[in-house]
Amino acid sequence: MTYSAAYIEEAIGILQSLDSTSIERIAELLDQTRASNGRLFILGVGGGAGHASHAVCDFRKIAQIESYSPSDNVSELTARINDDGWDSVYANWLKGSKLGPSDLILVFSVGGGDAERNISTNLVRALQLAKETGAKICGVVGRDGGFTAKVADACVVVKVPNPATVTPHTEAFQALVWHLLVSHPAVKASAMKWESVKH
Repeated sequence: MTYSAAYIEEAIGILQSLDSTSIERIAELLDQTRASNGRLFILGVGGGAGHASHAVCDFRKIAQIESYSPSDNVSELTARINDDGWDSVYANWLKGSKLGPSDLILVFSVGGGDAERNISTNLVRALQLAKETGAKICGVVGRDGGFTAKVADACVVVKVPNPATVTPHTEAFQALVWHLLVSHPAVKASAMKWESVKH
């Protein structure tokens, strides 16, 4: 079997294993956040940060949920890293945004953060703050043992069978899940362009 064929076969298996109950729970949390005039804060590092920017656009435009990502403002992000350090960068940004119980955090991460192994500790600190302030937490991750999956109110774990492709599959399915969510009847508030154009 070629690499491409094997990769596609893996992707089919992952798609079939996605937990639709967890996705439905995230849709409920998004709807509740909008109804309570809460805000959605999307956190990611690396590829997850890129996803966060795209998802902020979709949740603001399509779902009409006030949404932000701390990685979108590179000046503030790097100033905070320079002055305060990497570990606290997202938590301090959220403190400045006055994170509260009506708000929702959405994490895009492969591992979900692990303070003991010093992996994505900025995500861990941000989620600890969310727990302290009563904000809800959801995520799409590739590991069920990371901090996000342990503390989230709803978390989709992308079950990748091949350890060599955990990152590409997890990041690909993060995009699939958030696009599912913004098109979900409980979340979508505005028509999308191509779906509204008559053929």
